[in-house]
Order: sequence, then structure tokens, then C-alpha cells
Amino acid sequence: MIAPLLPNEQQRLAALRSLDLLDTPPEPEFDRITKLLARSLQVPITLVSLVDESRQWFKSKVGLDVRETHRDHAFCAHTILQDSPLVVPDAQLDPRFADNRLVMDAPNIRFYAGAPIRSSSGHRLGTLCAIDSKPHNLSQEELDTLCDLAALVSNEIRLRERLSSTSDRLERSRDVARANEAHYRSMFELASVGIAIVAANGAWISVNDALCKIVGYRADELMGLTFQDITHPDDLSTDLLLLGQLIDDKIDHYHMEKRYLRKDGRPVWIDLGVTKKTDDAGRIEYFVSIVKDIDSQKVAEERLIALQRGLESKVEARTAELLESNGRLIKAIDQQRDSERQLRKREAELRTVLENAYDAYIALDQAGLVTAWNREAENIFGWQMGEAIGRPLEDLIVPLSMAEMHRSGVSRYRAGGLTRMLDQRLEIPARRKDGSTLTVEARIKALDIDGQIIYSAFLHDITERKDAEIRREHEARQDALTGLYNRRALAEMLPRAIARADRSGKHLGLLFLDLDGFKEVNDSFGHEAGDRVLCRVATEIKKCIRQTDSAVRFAGDEFAVVLEGLIAGYPDALRVAEKILEAISASWKYNNHEVQVGASIGVVVHIPGEEQSPAALLKEADHWMYRAKHAGKGCVLSPYFK
Repeated sequence: MIAPLLPNEQQRLAALRSLDLLDTPPEPEFDRITKLLARSLQVPITLVSLVDESRQWFKSKVGLDVRETHRDHAFCAHTILQDSPLVVPDAQLDPRFADNRLVMDAPNIRFYAGAPIRSSSGHRLGTLCAIDSKPHNLSQEELDTLCDLAALVSNEIRLRERLSSTSDRLERSRDVARANEAHYRSMFELASVGIAIVAANGAWISVNDALCKIVGYRADELMGLTFQDITHPDDLSTDLLLLGQLIDDKIDHYHMEKRYLRKDGRPVWIDLGVTKKTDDAGRIEYFVSIVKDIDSQKVAEERLIALQRGLESKVEARTAELLESNGRLIKAIDQQRDSERQLRKREAELRTVLENAYDAYIALDQAGLVTAWNREAENIFGWQMGEAIGRPLEDLIVPLSMAEMHRSGVSRYRAGGLTRMLDQRLEIPARRKDGSTLTVEARIKALDIDGQIIYSAFLHDITERKDAEIRREHEARQDALTGLYNRRALAEMLPRAIARADRSGKHLGLLFLDLDGFKEVNDSFGHEAGDRVLCRVATEIKKCIRQTDSAVRFAGDEFAVVLEGLIAGYPDALRVAEKILEAISASWKYNNHEVQVGASIGVVVHIPGEEQSPAALLKEADHWMYRAKHAGKGCVLSPYFK
């Protein structure tokens, strides 16, 4: 009788092939077991048999010359259908095997006893079996021996699985790292803006092609210079002042417009953005500079201002010539017409530049009504030019919450000419026609032409850039697995929490947790189960604390909790710690297995006004956590118990 297939046969075969055991040479680890089984049961044939799609293949064999037989005739194909051993005292009397060719011909099987061998995922991959040409009856002790030795074979196979899984994960991690490096390098080299990695002393560490084109130097030439060497002398002091504030942590980045001196000596205007990269100790590793060529934009701005200022004066000059004498009237008219044609030509050129600019251009008259609105302004804000012209700016793009501030600022400038908004690069919120908000980078100028104020502004949509900055900041402070704050976030929040406690006069609690039994879960059920445990612990901790408190995954299976606004100090903190301990110690199910972990928790409280650094507070909490672990685990300890 041919054994039927298991319902999960394809998964079982995949698990078997993933071990890379089929068609491999004999190994002493398995051979020792088959020899021991042969001696223990006093049978001539013992096998470690792996049941493949169409055959049973022998990883280890005693008393048999062949390496494999067809699956249709395999006793072991019947054994893997059940969890318990299969014992056939006399195959000739068993209707399943009486007509089997292995019974009727060599090796003339009469007695068979086999126990399944399993993978770590529970798949029955094959058997450890004993065979004799004479009938047998197994004692319970002999059956136990067979099962124990089959368990040893299973353990050896599971060890191979773990080694293979670890090796695969390591190789995948290396592949990801190599891919990320290649992706970063490609982005760095192909970026349309200049990018540079700059050392703390100003020396260039790495530059891309776009930056080299902006300044006219080759990359190897820049490596021998500092950014100070190629900065225009008139702009260097401002750059160094902002850089000093960045180094002193007064700001976390800065933007400025400045000039570089190209290799040929010509100055070039650029928009510079600088951020810093620090190590875990807060030391500066390097600066990242983003450099955008705005030389043509600056020239366009200067031309626009010159045109607006010169328009009326040129017309007046031509008009004055008309009045000098009737004798020169025709000539003056011709000159005026020619001048007007030139002015119209220049105005048309200017309108073309503005209509095709990558930035929105908006102009306002003295009353604050829109007089110019280019195509990019239509694209960014959703208002067509015909809808925008003649309307107050506050009705179009100023957020409703800032409308009053906008009106007040315009009024102050009209009254005294004072404002902080002009002639500098600003990042401000704006509003679209559909009511949605965005962030724009704006440069606003005010021109006084014959006592009439004209405002002109270039605006660039930087919403995506700002959103990306916010996402990067959030990701840098969040643990990817559990969604809790990470160690960096704790280092930033703890000093601020201590300062708030000192100001409010309320106590600050710090809990430091280390899971008990986590390693056993990892070893027994694998890293996926370990990750599930960490996520569950994070969820239970968040359930036990208030919104004003903060939960942190410190490292591995270590967690921290910051409790703010405690009235009673230690009693309040200990009550929360006990609540957390009880919640995470409850058992739960994972893949039909009961899983349970505990925790050792150290608790310390900062009393307002005490001179205690964040590092010292964290060190003390860690100390009491270890005291709790050495006291027998699964408990809470703090100085309060002294």
C-alpha cells in the first residue's frame, strides 16, 4: 500500500531541501546514532531516512548497501504521517506491507520500527528506523530508546537550521548595507544640487560633481582647500558666526545666501544649507552642506529692481526733451517712441522670465492688492491670475490664523518703514485655494517709487523638504520595532524633564526595566517570537502610563519609563512599576505555545532642586535594576526600600 501525502507536503519538502542535507556525504554525528541504535535493539539494519518527493534517501545507514529506495515502497513514508512511532512486528502479517517488494525481496523486511524526526517548525522530514529480516516485538524500554535517539537526530537537524538561518540573515544584512551604500553614492553623485561632507575644521571630505561645476574646481583640488578658502571675504564672517552657533548647539541647522569665489576668480551666488552629524557622545563628526546655484536668480532680481526703479525716470527724461522746443518735437517723439519700444521689449523679456520662473512671483501695490501673479504662483497656490489680480494678499495665500499679523505688519511698515520680513530668506506658512497649507521659502523686497510702495516677492514651495526633515527627525528618535522612543530620544528628553520638575516642584520618576526569560523565548521559538514579545511589552508599558509619561526602548530587551508630575514621589513611581511588572508577566499564546516573560525593575526619583545630572539618574536606575535581578528577578527595587 502506497502511503498518502501529508496536507502540508509542499511546505515539508521545502523545509527538507532548505537544510542542504540530501545527497551529502555521511557525517559522524548521524552515524554514531545509527550504530548505537543497532547495538541497543540488536538489529542488523538501522537508518536515518529523509523522505523526498519520490524517494527515501539515507543520510546514515548500518547494514544496508544502497543509498536510497523509491518512496512508493518506503515504510518511512507511512511513519511521517503520524507523530508517534510506527512499529510493525511482522510485515508479512500486516496488510499495508505484505505485498511490498522490500518484504518479498531483499532486504526481506519482517520487522520495522521507526520514529519521526522533525524540523524546528514541526515538519516530519523522515525517520530514525530499525529493520530486521526476523519478526520482533519491542519492549517499552526499547521503544523509548528509539524515540530518544530520534530526538537526538531532530536536535542535530534543528542546529543546522539555526546555523543556516543565522548565515542567511547575515548575508542579507550585508547585501542591504551594500545596496544602501550604492544608493547613497548614486544619489550623492547624480544630485542636481551641490553636496559636500565637510570636516569640523572646514576641510572638504567629499564633494559631488554638481558642487565642482558650481565652483569650477576639480574634486581633488577642493580636497586641498577649506570652505573658508573659497568663500567671498565679505560673506565669511556671517558664515563663521552661524557655524559657531551650530557647533554650540544654539541652532540645529542654518541657511544663508553667500558668494563662493570660483577657480577663475569670478564670484558666484549660492544658497547654502548646513547641518551637522554627531556621534552618540554628541561630538561633531562632520557637516553636510547643500549648495544651490542661485547666481542667475540673483541677477534676475537685480534686473527687476533696476527696471522698476528706472522705468518712470526714463519716461520722464524723454518727456522733458519733448518740451525743450517745438523744433525738436518730431525727433523727441521718435526718441520717446523708441525708448518706449525698448522699455516694452525689456518688460516683455521680464514677463517671460517671471512667467517661466521656477518660483512663484507676486507683486503688491501700496494698498496690499495683487498686481502681478505668474504661472508658478497659479500652480503652487491654485488661484488663476485673473482671480488673484486686484485682491488683497491675505484673501489668497495668508493662513487665516495669521491674517491679523499680516495686516499689522503691513501697517507698521507704512507708518515707520520697519519690518523684519524684508530682504532676507524666510520660511513661512501659506494657504492654497482649497484651504490646504504649505510651507514656502520667501524673499520679499519693498521699493519706494515716487512715494508709492511696491512689494515684490519670490516664493518657493519647500513643503516636501520640510516634511522630509520632520520625518527624519522623528525616525531618528523612534525605535523601528516597537514604535517607542529610542535611546537618543531619552538622552534629549531626560534633561528637559528634570528641568520641568525643578520648575514645577513635582517629582520625576525613572524606571529601568530588563526582561527576565527573554533569551529562553528567543532560543525556544526564534527571533520572530522575540520581536513579538518586545512589541507586546511595549504595548503593555504604554497601557500602564499616562500621556504625559514617556516609554523608551533603551537597548535589546531593556526599557526605560519617564514619569513626570509625581506628587508622592517614590510611592507613585513604585505603584506604576508594580503595575507594569504585573502586566508584562502575564502569560500569552504564541503559535499555540504558552509564552511568559518577567522583568527586573529599578526605580529612582528625582526630587526638585537636587543637583543630579541625567546620566547620574540613569546610572542609579540601572544600578537598582541589577539589584532587583540579583535579588531573584521578577521584582522592583529602589532606594525607597532602604
